[in-house]
This record gives sequence, structure tokens and C-alpha cells, in this order.
Amino acid sequence: MATGTEPGARPRTRGVHAPSRAAIPQRHLRTDRWWLAPAATAAGLLLFVVYSTWRAFADADYYQAPYVSPFYSPCLAERCEPMRDGPNWEVVGGWWGLSPALLILILPLGFRLTCYYYRKAYYRGFWSSPPACAVPEPRGRYTGETRFPLIWQNGHRYFFYAAVLVAGVLTYDAVLTFRDASYGWGHMGLGTVVFTVNALLIWAYTLSCHSCRHIVGGRLRHFSRHPVRYRLWSWAGRLNGHHAKLAWASLVSVALADLYVYLLATGAFDDPRFF
Repeated sequence: MATGTEPGARPRTRGVHAPSRAAIPQRHLRTDRWWLAPAATAAGLLLFVVYSTWRAFADADYYQAPYVSPFYSPCLAERCEPMRDGPNWEVVGGWWGLSPALLILILPLGFRLTCYYYRKAYYRGFWSSPPACAVPEPRGRYTGETRFPLIWQNGHRYFFYAAVLVAGVLTYDAVLTFRDASYGWGHMGLGTVVFTVNALLIWAYTLSCHSCRHIVGGRLRHFSRHPVRYRLWSWAGRLNGHHAKLAWASLVSVALADLYVYLLATGAFDDPRFF
């Protein structure tokens, strides 16, 4: 019986080179450019992380009436610019001098980090776990999400509840963009379109979440006895089929909404007004 120590014998290892697996010398048999997808994913997520980190620590240029950056909304610190000449926000405190965005972004960031699609995206893009279908990861042992720190992914459902509140706040912000301090309701600028589209995409991404689908229709034994929940479950299921696209679209839209406010606040251009 081979022990793995005989001359010429394959050393005992785990993963795809374990003794019970086929002895294929190649690491994988794919001949296409399988690395493009994880590389593009990593580049896209890294670009957003760099941009959002810069904006979160900037603590400036996040408000230009009637627009407030989604990274800073709801702005609760005493020094928030909307407190001075925009909508009335409730003051919670100075937050120890921290940028308000560092506290606000915790909730949507937690929701996206624990999202089923984003797990797949950054597991493949950054950790190569695995980098692509039929391409083994470079580790000999896989423990999944059963140990710290990845076990915290089980908190996704609770972040979903927080994400619903965030989507509600962004919807409120979008409604306020139809109001001008000088002319009242009836204002509509390019920023109004940007914020409205962003709110819609945020809602679509949030409601297409797997947790949402389970909450509205999970654990039901008889759909016929719960027609309303069945209808909601069906709608969530159709949205869920586009969850990956909505994840990227909402990620881009929230960054563009923040960038738009930044450009207005720094005087790069004036908000084009339709009426």
C-alpha cells in the first residue's frame, strides 16, 4: 500500500491534489481567458473602495441645496452643512469629530459585504476562492463560512433590515430634490434625475436580495393560503434573477450621485434646471 513517501510517489496533500482525486498534472484544463472576469470584478470593487474611502474621510463638499450626498445621508453630526441652509436634520451629536460618512456607510457596507452576490464577487476577485469555475483555489483546505471572521456573513438578514431604512432615507432625499428653497416645490434639475434613478436602483437591489425573498415567502407550506405573500415572493424572485446586475448598477449610481454633489459643491458646474 502506498504511503506517499515512496520514491516518485505524489506527496499526500489536500484539495485537487489529494490522493482520492485524479492525478492531473495541470492545475486546470481551461483554455479560455477565465481570469478576465475575476480581474474586472476586483478592479471595479477596488475602484469603488478607493473612491468611497476618499469621500468618506474628506468630510466636505457633500451638500449643495437641494442635494445631499448619499454617503452622508442622513447627516446627523452638528456640523453638517444641511443644518445651516437646507432641510432640517435632527442633531444627534458631534460624533467625536469623525466624518459622518464613516458612521453612515457602516449599514450599506455591511449589507453589501454580506450579500450573496458580492460574496461570490470578492471571494473570486480578491481571494481566489475559487477564482473561476473549474479553476481550483490555491488552498489545500476549505472551511467555508463556518469560522471567524466569515461566520459573520450570517448577519446578512439583519443588515437587510438596515438597508431598507437606508433606501427609505435615500428616497426621502430624492423627493426633496423636487423642492427649491427659493421657488418651493416644482423644482427639477439634472440632480433630481440622478437622485431619483439612484433611489430606484437602491430599492431594486435591496428588494432583489435573497433574504428579502426568503422573508416574504420563506417557510410557507401552502402558497394558496397566503396569496399576498406569494405575489410578493414572485416579484422578489423575478428581481432576484437580476440581482448581480442590480448590485453593480446601484453601486455605480450611488457613487455617481455622490460625485454629482461633489462637483456642484466645488463649483465645477451649475445644476442644469429643467423647470
